[in-house]
Amino acid sequence: MYRGGSYWTHKHAQWLAAQRFDEPALAATLSHYLSVLVARDAALDVAESDLKIWFDREPFADCVRRLGAYRGVAQLGALTLASEVCDWRRFGRATAFMGFTGLVPSEYSSGSSTKRGHLTKAGNAHLRTQLVESAWAYQHRPGVGAVLRHRQQGVPPDTVARAWTAQTRLCGRF
Repeated sequence: MYRGGSYWTHKHAQWLAAQRFDEPALAATLSHYLSVLVARDAALDVAESDLKIWFDREPFADCVRRLGAYRGVAQLGALTLASEVCDWRRFGRATAFMGFTGLVPSEYSSGSSTKRGHLTKAGNAHLRTQLVESAWAYQHRPGVGAVLRHRQQGVPPDTVARAWTAQTRLCGRF
């Protein structure tokens, strides 16, 4: 059992590659699993390289640049958000947007009692997944590293200020 830290890191991949089994069936199974991982990683790399051309093209360029100013939203994530939402103006309030994503609590009501439950997950699954993955970046203290600083270059100052306000608020809430 792997005890060297987080799974699916470079260190974990080295550990997996170093595993040896005396039983031929186990060795063949591990070999098959590792080759499937390599093939899937290659397929993801190809898909990402196909999508990279849209980072700087209309109609997504401005939105990708602005969303990339936020912590946890890299260019591919920004492209996902921009392509799934299309027109942000259709959401007059944050609650409408959260309803669209399915990131609202379910509700069980009977008479005068109201109980809130798990997320409804009734909205856009791609969008919800990207938002949840991006939210994990806010578990650490607020800060602007080199990668985020680079993504914020050329972005309007009001967007950078909004991104910093969001970062301090979300890191505090995490």
